[in-house]
Amino acid sequence: MPRLLIAASGTGGHLFPALSVAEALPADWSVRWLGVPDRLETTLVPEQYGLVTVKAGGLQGRGIRKLIQLLRLLGASRDVRRLIRREQIDAVFTTGGYIAAPAILGARWCGVPVVLHESNAIPGRVTRLLGRFCTRVAVGLDAAATRIPGCAAVVTGTPVRNAFLQPQPLPNWVPKGEGPLLVVMGGSQGALGLNRMVRVLLPELLSKGCRVMHLTGSNDPDVNSIEHAALVERPFSDNIPGLLQHADLAISRAGAGSLSELAVSGTPSVLVPFPQAADQHQDANAACAAALGAAVIVHQHDPNHPALRDTLWRLLGTRLGGSEAAENPLLAMQQAMQQLAVRDADQQLAMVLQALVS
Repeated sequence: MPRLLIAASGTGGHLFPALSVAEALPADWSVRWLGVPDRLETTLVPEQYGLVTVKAGGLQGRGIRKLIQLLRLLGASRDVRRLIRREQIDAVFTTGGYIAAPAILGARWCGVPVVLHESNAIPGRVTRLLGRFCTRVAVGLDAAATRIPGCAAVVTGTPVRNAFLQPQPLPNWVPKGEGPLLVVMGGSQGALGLNRMVRVLLPELLSKGCRVMHLTGSNDPDVNSIEHAALVERPFSDNIPGLLQHADLAISRAGAGSLSELAVSGTPSVLVPFPQAADQHQDANAACAAALGAAVIVHQHDPNHPALRDTLWRLLGTRLGGSEAAENPLLAMQQAMQQLAVRDADQQLAMVLQALVS
């Protein structure tokens, strides 16, 4: 029975692809999970896989702070080495981030093969530094393949949850009507800057017949400041596959996980990259979709700036009282988004792991 250690922590962008790969493995595989205390994995993972946590973080800062972080990394790597030996782990799979560093170093210490998956167009710092020490490196986007020093990466796409790969019904709480459905989402934590850009446009969109499903996150103080039968605001939803499959247009951040979900759903998108993302990787992710004509990029701006409004009217205008004879730009965007989709990324990564273990 092959024994796999998965190291994935923090956000849905790291966790959901790893969960998809775990589900794609043969039934006789045993999976243990490596995470960090008080992160999202402590609620998502224990229901399915045994979770072990270590203290891991970045190497930012200088002087004594950086020395403390380095000592913590070495301590976490030692703990991973002990775990690998105790559990007789055959291979390690990680989706990057801080937890990847002790996982890669611990696996290297034990001589165990490790597969690293990088989902962003611009690889993260850990991937750039430690990718060369991995047995295999896989990437979600073509643009990342040449940006990891010292290794040849294979392009597999980024796995999505199984629900995205099957037709899903539209949730019954979504506003009903004939108008176009606009889905707004800022990622697993929400996005106040994005919310403010959208909210100032809602009265006009709603008055013209647009239906809006706005996932606001849990920290938006202006939730419910606008009441309308065609508007539903929720902090989050477990029905993202159904929402995106039925949406006419999405407004979204440009995290790699969100981009993969939009792609397999074939959802035309306005992408608003998070301006503080490390190495501006969301800008690079969005550029991959925009280059195909699958998305339009609007950079985060003051709510009174016209950029987002102009973009939405250009894309939705034919459905909101514009000329019926005009060509609907969303149709071409939908086809282009499907070109970006990789629907078997989980299977590809599972096959890489099986080949290493066998």
